[in-house]
Amino acid sequence: MPIVIIIAIITFIAYIILGLGIGNSLMVFVTILVVACPCSLGLATPLAMVISEGLCAENGIVVKKSEILENASKINTIVFDKTGTLTYGKLRISKIYNYSKLKDDEIIQLAGSIESKSTHPIGKAFIDYMEENNITKLQVQNFENIPGHGIIGEIETQKMILGNSKIVSKYNIENKYTKEEQNLAIQGNSIIYVIKNNKIIALIGVNDIIRESTKQVIEKLNKKEIETIMLTGDNKDTAKKIGDELGITKVIANVLPKEKSEIIKELKLKNKYVMMCGDGINDSPALANANIGVSVKSGTDIAMDSSDVILTKNDLQSILQLIDISEKTVRNIKQNLFWAFFYNSLMIPIAIGILKPIGIAINPMWASLAMVFSSLTVILNALRLKKIVKLIS
Repeated sequence: MPIVIIIAIITFIAYIILGLGIGNSLMVFVTILVVACPCSLGLATPLAMVISEGLCAENGIVVKKSEILENASKINTIVFDKTGTLTYGKLRISKIYNYSKLKDDEIIQLAGSIESKSTHPIGKAFIDYMEENNITKLQVQNFENIPGHGIIGEIETQKMILGNSKIVSKYNIENKYTKEEQNLAIQGNSIIYVIKNNKIIALIGVNDIIRESTKQVIEKLNKKEIETIMLTGDNKDTAKKIGDELGITKVIANVLPKEKSEIIKELKLKNKYVMMCGDGINDSPALANANIGVSVKSGTDIAMDSSDVILTKNDLQSILQLIDISEKTVRNIKQNLFWAFFYNSLMIPIAIGILKPIGIAINPMWASLAMVFSSLTVILNALRLKKIVKLIS
């Protein structure tokens, strides 16, 4: 605007000096201001963003901030949580190693009663098993969640500890069952140690199902040269098996919630533009620290609150759609800005009167009409986004 105003003033003064009169000078001054009206420039970005936000909503992608649609095109690293994100999070108990005199159902009753207090998807696997087998829940007292390790509670004054191998080490409990743990992990199970009064009484394998579209999504991300990383608190062998199956380039296992957030920060320090995709309470710090945090609708409330994007279809294909929409939006904005500047570069010299010697001149009325066509060009180009994105969806 300052440049346009300066050009208009200089032209006005030049016309007076050339003796063309106040009327003509004022006419040219107003014509320049009208023809260079920045409506098209003002529409170029917000119009494309509004259309893209609508397209995201149609495809089940809730974008909380407009800048996400610009920044998603910059993503070069995507970090995935495993349970509930890469997998459905509908875990099933697949194997029980019983090291006590209790029956398997009694083991599940003790463990399931404690797990029923947890919000982790593993807890749901125990609840489902108990409901299917008509096992009643016991009263639990002094329940405590230990992030990244497991859970603790008391049943009839007996202390129960459930969790992964880290919780066994944390409480210095003797573990003679590492071989069975490894066997379960190789089969893709998450491992739950059941500890009663500081003694391991059972080892339970819990299996999950990989989301149908996950492998295709990872393949397409790899083709786009976007690094994919699995970040999980699960056993290393279990994580590696799933990572290999999906084609994920890097697997980081046995990670505590705090460590997830630190890993995201480390990636950003390496000039990585990071998207974190998770669903649980443990993922919320990492989601908040990523350049773009993405949560699935089936995730916890705190995960969705911490994220920038929510996938309401619970389908990781939506990540590809988000990136594609972002790329097309940024390209469209650049096109809009080009045409807006091109129009001004073309019309301002005509408004000044450079082409008057060959009989081409415009007045404020024609300038206002030309300005409308400039804005219309930007609007029509922005509306093209709808067709472009439907083609890639």
